[in-house]
Amino acid sequence: MTVKEIMAALEAAGNEGIKKILLKHGVKEPFFGVKIEHLKPIQKKIKMDYNLSRELYLTNNADAMYLAGLIADDEKMTKEDLRTWVKLAVSNNISEYTVPWVAAGSKHGFELAVEWIDSEDEHIAAAGWNTLSGLAASKPDSELDLEVFKNLLKRVENTIHSSKNRIVYTMNGFVISVGIYIEALTKDALAVAAKIGTVIVDMNGTACKVPDASAYIKKAGDKGVIGKKKKVLKC
Repeated sequence: MTVKEIMAALEAAGNEGIKKILLKHGVKEPFFGVKIEHLKPIQKKIKMDYNLSRELYLTNNADAMYLAGLIADDEKMTKEDLRTWVKLAVSNNISEYTVPWVAAGSKHGFELAVEWIDSEDEHIAAAGWNTLSGLAASKPDSELDLEVFKNLLKRVENTIHSSKNRIVYTMNGFVISVGIYIEALTKDALAVAAKIGTVIVDMNGTACKVPDASAYIKKAGDKGVIGKKKKVLKC
């Protein structure tokens, strides 16, 4: 499929009701309001295409950008590609899901995530924290610098309540991810979760709630899934 054909298919699948919901959840124009279930058949048809994914992403249409992430060949993504993607990721679904998924699957995920969390741009820093969460969830502990992750937990403890809205949300998610997926740091994550206590995030009037880090980690422990990594991040 060509970019033109895909954009026509996305426009045809657009839904004004879905668009209104997504706007409330931080998705920015332009986009058509396509349900993810309608992106999946296109993804299945294309499978993986590095060049097409980059072309789609540069349309700046949030639906197309999300699809671009689904078909991206993560291992081929360069630092330049990923820096371009994170800069353009002004929609919450792109900065907090698409870019982190692709970055975590690339060769440059950790390096760029550590770079991004220092950004003054809220969406870039949020992408950095969620990339770190993705790495914790998907990479063997032997491939992670656990001392760095431990220090990042302390950074969250010291700065979460003074950080920008979406950074607060993704920092909280980082604590949860480390606690569930890096067994050696579960106790550290629980200690940080207890110290930060209630996390307040403006959810823009939606019904979404901020996960309680302590409860989430303990629930994973009760289920016996602590340390069990995800095979796939993208969904």
